[in-house]
Formats: sequence, structure tokens, C-alpha cells
Amino acid sequence: MSRLRNLGPLLGLIAVYLLFCVWVGEAFYSPFNSVTVLTQSVIVTAGALGMTLIIVSGGIDLSVGSQIALATVIIARMLEAGVSPLVAAVAGVLTGAACGLINGALITRLKLVPFIITLGTLLIFRGGATGLANEQKIDAPITWLNSLLAKFPDPPWLLVAPGVWVTAVLAVATALALRHTVLGRHMFAIGSNENTARICGVRVERTKLWIYTLGGLLTGVAGLMQFSRLTVGDPTAARGMELDIIAAVVIGGGSLSGGEGSVLGSVAGAMLMAVIRNGLSMKGVPNYVQEILTGAIIVAAVALDRWRHRASSR
Repeated sequence: MSRLRNLGPLLGLIAVYLLFCVWVGEAFYSPFNSVTVLTQSVIVTAGALGMTLIIVSGGIDLSVGSQIALATVIIARMLEAGVSPLVAAVAGVLTGAACGLINGALITRLKLVPFIITLGTLLIFRGGATGLANEQKIDAPITWLNSLLAKFPDPPWLLVAPGVWVTAVLAVATALALRHTVLGRHMFAIGSNENTARICGVRVERTKLWIYTLGGLLTGVAGLMQFSRLTVGDPTAARGMELDIIAAVVIGGGSLSGGEGSVLGSVAGAMLMAVIRNGLSMKGVPNYVQEILTGAIIVAAVALDRWRHRASSR
């Protein structure tokens, strides 16, 4: 039963994909469109990897959209100053890690719930991005960073955009870390019962710092991918994307109560939303209907999570 529950999001993704194959037709399952869906899901997937770690530990981060925007601005500013693309990319990723560290430090030091802390830092990071960009988009020189999400990769033998491969490698690494390391086990322990974890010797505060820092690092990767897609530093980028990222984890079986979640489920959740949006767009369904449907899926996923918890507690 547990294995079936873990595979539920993946089975749901397959079912929805087959449904759109029948409804939309050959254009939907064509190689070009399949690559397009994969590429479109990269940013949310990368962010969902970090959010999985946070939600498993019983936390939440509402500031990830602002972190992504800040990372794009940092990358663009550095490229504009003549810094090498690799250094600029690393700086953007480390910007996410620094934001995560700040969140973790505030949560552990102030002893406030993550919802309140990250709601505040959502505005702080967004304001910082806007200030660094002088309230406008930053045009950066064209470099190889712009090809990370190219639909036609160079060299062609890559088949899909380099960013897809980078995200896939990170997903495998995150899954292994979550399931086969001491830190991963501590994440589940804290999310299941923080007081019990503390009694068992888990250094909860230090572990939370690591969790939010690693989550921010993966969010920084999402920021790098967002820059590649936009090719500019945009302080207004990814506004509202935190909802998509959280939804991907929840749809994938992550529990907002903590103690549950998987990388496979989160990736499937991100892909599921990308498939639905792509399929509906191809059928000409208005954006407001897509938003309503996405919201309904989120509510259904949370309701199912609550139902599972009540059923298991009986």
C-alpha cells in the first residue's frame, strides 16, 4: 500500500498525459511538444526539489519566487559588469543559498513559524531585487547561459535542453540525500515530531539551517534557469511561482504537516501541472480556466492528504 501511494503521483501523471494524447491528438505527443513540456517544467521542478526538503521537515518557504527573481538580477548584474558566465551562474545559485540561510536563521533564532518569517522575507528579497535592478529589467550580454533551456540544444545529441539534464541530476542527488543520509533521516524525524527528534539527539536548529540553506541552493538553480529563459534580470520574475512550487510538492504526496514527501512525487507533480497547462493551451482553453483547474487540483491534493492522515490515525 505504501509503495502504491508513493507511485500515485507518477500514475496520475501518466493517466493525465494519456488523456491529453487522446483529447488533443498527435500534436500533443509529438517529440517537439514533449521536449517543450519538459523544458517548461524545469524551473518549477528545480524549485520543488528544495521545497521537498523543507516540507518534509515540517516547514514552508513562501519566499522562493522572490529568491528566483533576486538570482536573475544578480546574474544579470554580474554579466553586465563583465564577469565570466560561470562565476555569474555560481553567484546566482549561491544567492538562493544565502536567502535560505537567512530564512533558516530567522526561523530558528526568533522561534516564529516559517509561514510568517518567509512571508516577510518574500517582500524583503523582492524589494532587494527591485533595488539592485533600479526598478527595471537588466539586459545582460548573450552567453552560453542563455542556451540552458534552448529547445534545440547544441550539440544535438543532448536531445533536450542542458537545463533538463542538470535538473535530472539534481533530482537524483536530492532523492539519494533524502533517503540515504543522516541529514535526510533527520528531516523526516523533525517533520514527523520535532520534540521527539530533539529528545532522540537530533540537533534540530542546526539541521533546519542546513535544510533551508540547501532548499535555497536548489531555488538558486531555479533562478539560473529562469534567467536562461528570460535572458534578462527581472525583479518582477516568478511572481506567484511559490504557489506552483508548493503545489508540485503537495500534488506529489508531500504533507504540509511534515514527515512525508518524495523527490519522485514532487517531480511528477511539477510535470503534471506542466502537462495540464500545455494541453489546455493547445486546446485554446482560456488562462483563467487553467488557473481554476490548477487551484482545484491543489485543494484536492491537500484534502486527500488530510483524509489519509485521519484514516491512518484511526
